[in-house]
Amino acid sequence: MITGHRSAWRRRAGRTRFARIAVPLAIPVALGVGIGVFIAVHGGNSANINQTALGASASPSASPSTATSSPAAAAAANVNCNIVVPANPLTAKGLATPYQLTGPNGMSPAQSGCTMANAAALGAFVQATILNTRTGALAVYDPLVITQGTTPAVAPKVPTLPANYIATIDFGFNGTDLTQVGATANALTQGNCVNGQGGTDFGQVSFCNGTNFFNMAHTLEREGRLRVPSEGTSAKIVATGGNLGTGTDCPTTQNFDMVDQDQSDNVTTEYLLNPATGQTAQDTTANAGNIAGSTLLINGSDNALLDLFMDPVLGCTPFQAPDLANNNQPTSSQALDELLSEKNAPRLDALVPENDEMVLNGAGAFNTAKTNLYREELGQAPISTANNQVNSPAMYCQNMVNIQTPFLQANQTLLATGQSPVTGVGDNLLTFLANRLNMSFTNLACQNFGLTNPVTVTLNGAGAAVAATFNTAQQKASAGAATSPAGSGAAGSGPTPGHRKGRSHHQLMNPSGM
Repeated sequence: MITGHRSAWRRRAGRTRFARIAVPLAIPVALGVGIGVFIAVHGGNSANINQTALGASASPSASPSTATSSPAAAAAANVNCNIVVPANPLTAKGLATPYQLTGPNGMSPAQSGCTMANAAALGAFVQATILNTRTGALAVYDPLVITQGTTPAVAPKVPTLPANYIATIDFGFNGTDLTQVGATANALTQGNCVNGQGGTDFGQVSFCNGTNFFNMAHTLEREGRLRVPSEGTSAKIVATGGNLGTGTDCPTTQNFDMVDQDQSDNVTTEYLLNPATGQTAQDTTANAGNIAGSTLLINGSDNALLDLFMDPVLGCTPFQAPDLANNNQPTSSQALDELLSEKNAPRLDALVPENDEMVLNGAGAFNTAKTNLYREELGQAPISTANNQVNSPAMYCQNMVNIQTPFLQANQTLLATGQSPVTGVGDNLLTFLANRLNMSFTNLACQNFGLTNPVTVTLNGAGAAVAATFNTAQQKASAGAATSPAGSGAAGSGPTPGHRKGRSHHQLMNPSGM
């Protein structure tokens, strides 16, 4: 769980995100699924971060939560929420209309706990990336999410969009399942919005118009009108893996150097919360200066891990575009990250695999159609015989083990100097990444393909990794599983992953979303 800019911390008019984030507070967590954490920041603001994607995203639940007779008990037990999508969401007016977070199955925000004041557990985040179809210029706009029944702390700024544009909207969530609900009968159709496939949600993430956006972006790239930069190189990175690794190239979200069990999930959006009123506002320089004692709300994601934690330590910078809500200050987005990853794909390019928990069917089995839909909304190629040589469930496990393990070992001294995104998972960036890889191996059921977990972690009394050892011996997935043919992951086929994460992130921990 971050971004198309390639600088580690997003800069805002004289203050950097690094300056705003202090040491994460260690919290006790149980091994299992997601991670919730509070990170204190300087300047009177505090950051409220759920690092599910940083750790691992919670699995989509088989069925929505149901109300109980006790609102307090329901709120404590509930892990799912609804988000109300405004009419015409792809227009300037639609983007500036607040999205509303509420409970599932008729539950109110208070009954369900689905409030932005409870963002660490059940906060929702929305992010739009805009492409000028004539010039190829990119921009980002983060629509505001408010708790249903409240008003914004500051009214969102209406973005100025080019005459010819196409937009994609990505959703992130700090709970388990976030379900889109249209504010009008046609809202979801107007936005080309998708929440899942075959009756099961993707879980934390969903999309509007992603397929159309990336199809246009790829066309403009071929025509030379959209120019995506190089990912860059860094002399700080110790090259590993020969032709398998990425050498001294800066990692992207599709590099096996840094992927986990559920890559390409969640967004880099931030909001400001007024703790006194429970109202939210867009995270802009002006709003931050005018909302005294505001809390910074963040959606943990793979993108955040890369852009805010790994890139600064590795000497890399993210891919950014102007923020239309914040006077065109450079910022990141999930879509920018995907464009950067596709442009700079290594020989072994990591695509969302069928054993990613977000694309399993409701029974926990592989689902080709759901996997392809998820990939399409992010501009990734559908499952084929060719890319299954790298990204079938078995080969994804093999490449993750054989490429990421040597990368972590070779760069362990450098990574150990970095701040941990979640101190309840690892006490520094290295131990966090090591524990994340260890858990991803299990959650992808890599042992089912004859592979051995390459990471051994030493945990302290609170369950956080404080040391790690790596077995860099190259492994080979079991014969027959390593080269499954295209379409072999039909719904109901394939091995069931070793464990599904199905609880909220602050209750269970698995550092693989980030």
